[in-house]
Amino acid sequence: MTQPQGALLVGSVNYDDAETTMRTAADLLGSRLRRLPDGEVGKRFHWIMFQPDVLGQAEGIERVGDQPIPFPAGIDARGLRIAEGADAAAIELPALGYASAAIESYAVFTRLREEGAVPAGIRFQVSLPTPLAVISSFFGGDDRAAIEPVYTAAILRELDDILVAIPHGDLAVQWDVASEMGIIERASGYGAVMEAWWPGDPFDGLVARLAALVDAVPADVEVGVHLCYGDAGEKHFFEPTDAANLVRYANAVVAASARPLTWLHLPVPIARDDEGYFAPLTSLVPVSELYLGLVHREDGAEGAARRIAAAAPFAPEFGVATECGIGRAPAGSTEGILRTHAEVAAAW
Repeated sequence: MTQPQGALLVGSVNYDDAETTMRTAADLLGSRLRRLPDGEVGKRFHWIMFQPDVLGQAEGIERVGDQPIPFPAGIDARGLRIAEGADAAAIELPALGYASAAIESYAVFTRLREEGAVPAGIRFQVSLPTPLAVISSFFGGDDRAAIEPVYTAAILRELDDILVAIPHGDLAVQWDVASEMGIIERASGYGAVMEAWWPGDPFDGLVARLAALVDAVPADVEVGVHLCYGDAGEKHFFEPTDAANLVRYANAVVAASARPLTWLHLPVPIARDDEGYFAPLTSLVPVSELYLGLVHREDGAEGAARRIAAAAPFAPEFGVATECGIGRAPAGSTEGILRTHAEVAAAW
């Protein structure tokens, strides 16, 4: 069996704080990692679900419904709309929370590196959602097109603040890309068909949007793309037939981007240890680092080995990851998942 080289932590990790996440991951995975996230702890634990509480503070944006929809961590899961008579272009959004979290966690990262708990040469990884994820999840109708440039500018301000605060040689930025795959697949999502809101071919619009985000990261900062089919209750919003649409989208984004991707992550469903799923990987354009999300907590190293063997004829060089973040994995399972990465992947 081909042994993959390297491991990627996609983002969320089910520990209570950034220090525990980074200490544990560095200890268990060490030289298998080229970058280290903070685990998306705190209000980011449920990915973008905290964003409505942030955006709802802006004048000109209001919550849908009169009563909060309770969600874990004290989050109100109600959607958003542009208030009647409000000019979307004039709405001033508050800080979204990503830059402040990154800066706080980077201070922990540097302290741990100085202590020797984090090896030298590992970069600090910041995962950011694409604007499309937040817009498609929490706005509806014509509000989506109206708020898109406003929210896109806000997430790019978060990125700029991160770029100012964290030395570029220490930084890696990952764009988390899930809703885009839902639109490509015409998936029903978690109850509604996921649709584009711009004219023309939806695929072309998805490519242009993600390529622009990749290019927003300076050349001296690493940039990665994590493609995903969702992780609500450890379930996908769509079960792909094979990796063909993942490859098609990745190839198009690489071609449209002015700078190269540092890494690309593609998910692998737990049930797919057959050649049919992986065969489209032969058409994937070369990327510096490819990670296949074939580690699953339910079947550990044995299941990962089956999927590695199935993938190897079609992708001779790749590292391993989970198919999505592991922040929502059951409590107590995190260390086992990390150890599985170490069992099946070689060090760099």
